[in-house]
Amino acid sequence: MTPLDRPGTAAPALPFFVYGTLRPGEVNHDMFLRGRTAAEEPALLPDAALYEGPGYPYAVARPGAAIRGELVTPEPEAYAELLVALDLLEEYRGPGLPGNVYDRVAREALRPDGIRVLAWVYLAAAPLARALARSGTEIPGGDWLVPGRSG
Repeated sequence: MTPLDRPGTAAPALPFFVYGTLRPGEVNHDMFLRGRTAAEEPALLPDAALYEGPGYPYAVARPGAAIRGELVTPEPEAYAELLVALDLLEEYRGPGLPGNVYDRVAREALRPDGIRVLAWVYLAAAPLARALARSGTEIPGGDWLVPGRSG
């Protein structure tokens, strides 16, 4: 992990790549992001796979796969508070700390126009990622919002 991945307000103001319950129309988008964003646009997260979780998905780094989601740019005045709130929601305590459910990492997301944008994304923490890779249920096509998905 790098200084970019530290929790809280010391982090640079990158947009967020969201792929599950933080996507527009989902419950956590309404609770955390509605009215606090300057932009929301479709994007892909290359080299990552999506797995079913207990009511929400987990993203895991995996070369060759991709996740569909949105690139969300918070309003500047909401950024610091939102970063702390999302870290708490995603149970991210800091780089590599025990008890993290997700790790917040800076990764390149791909916009529809082909432009790559560095963004924060919450990936399943290493122990969980290993367990999911062994025996988790992958979401085909990497899209949490596909109708008929089993979760």
